[in-house]
Amino acid sequence: MSEIQPLQSISPDRFESTAILKKLAGTSRKLAELKGVAASIPNQNILINTLSIQEAKDSSAIENIVTTHDDLYRGETLPESAGNAAAKEVLRYREALRIGHAQVQSSGLLTINTMVAIQAALEQNSAGLRKLPGTTLQDGTGRVVYTPPQDQATIVSAMGDLERFMNDDSVFDADPLIKMALIHHQFESIHPFYDGNGRTGRIVNVLYLVKECLLDNPVLYLSRHIVRTKAEYYRLLQDAREKDAWEDWVLYILRAVESTAGDTIETIARIRTALMEYKHGIREKHRFYSQDLINNLFSHPYTRIEFVVRDLHVSRLTATKYLDELSASGFLRKERSGRANFYINIALVEILTGIETGGE
Repeated sequence: MSEIQPLQSISPDRFESTAILKKLAGTSRKLAELKGVAASIPNQNILINTLSIQEAKDSSAIENIVTTHDDLYRGETLPESAGNAAAKEVLRYREALRIGHAQVQSSGLLTINTMVAIQAALEQNSAGLRKLPGTTLQDGTGRVVYTPPQDQATIVSAMGDLERFMNDDSVFDADPLIKMALIHHQFESIHPFYDGNGRTGRIVNVLYLVKECLLDNPVLYLSRHIVRTKAEYYRLLQDAREKDAWEDWVLYILRAVESTAGDTIETIARIRTALMEYKHGIREKHRFYSQDLINNLFSHPYTRIEFVVRDLHVSRLTATKYLDELSASGFLRKERSGRANFYINIALVEILTGIETGGE
């Protein structure tokens, strides 16, 4: 079993090398650019709803919970007919993110209780921090590569140290991005829950950036980068434990943040362009144009009549008319599932999936 040392036992001076400071400067600039670009979308729920479901899919894929975009969007839009267990589990990720984000916004802190609430939403249980021994981490062949703390008292103590590290800036004098890298490693090493540690840890990443005001909302998600570099991610996690290779781990996370921020900037720019095209096109062709309608169409890749009734405060007959006319004019594609209709935002789904959906 590996002993968990408090992060403050590491010297912050270790992270003032030329390589780290140069990468930190570039990453910080890119993250600041993302913060500004994200703020250019008037309704932030559009980004939170659409990008978080992408993160939920990628983060869950790391844990071998695999589903499709179509299953996810159907599961969100038609929960009464969604039979895909993986899709339901992935959608819980987004709900867990919302719960954690609300708590961080309310308190300005990132606490053990918040992490417990996130994990509970993910796993749909109230087991809390691990109390029983037996948890090990294995590689693809089943070989045990790491044994986290087994004793409840040790886990509670280590999580208390981590909570202080996250919320008390006097504990460790370093840039928040460096601290985020260390926090993520420490959380994964403590492995405080029976299940859901990886996904909880990745939610903690973005919530820490929000807490530190590096982002206004949780719109940066590292899971896609981790999926692409999964072997490197796990190797560097272990190298920091076994070889004290903290600098390599921090550089990996900085590269991940910079790369992901760049990808997200491009995605938001494409969403903004599509949003403006829909806004002008619908206003030109349809008398019922409203900003609330645009917000609805871009908050839900797949929408339905009930969503429009709720968001626009119109009758079911009126909502049906709006969506059917938008389908006829090519903004949406109407499909049927069982007895219910749903409507696909063609441009938005193409952006989010990178797959042509058949729109003209």
